[in-house]
Amino acid sequence: MGKKSQKKKAQLGRKLKQNRRIPVLATLRTHRRVQSNRMQRSWRNKKLRIKG
Repeated sequence: MGKKSQKKKAQLGRKLKQNRRIPVLATLRTHRRVQSNRMQRSWRNKKLRIKG
């Protein structure tokens, strides 16, 4: 119940990066065809199944 391994820490960092919203510039550039990030998740609803 202690420290995170390097592998787990890297995976959590990757998931944290994927959880950001898309830039406003991307919405403008695509004329609002792309409006949301499909990778986005809520910490309450969707849990990460990370091993390591």
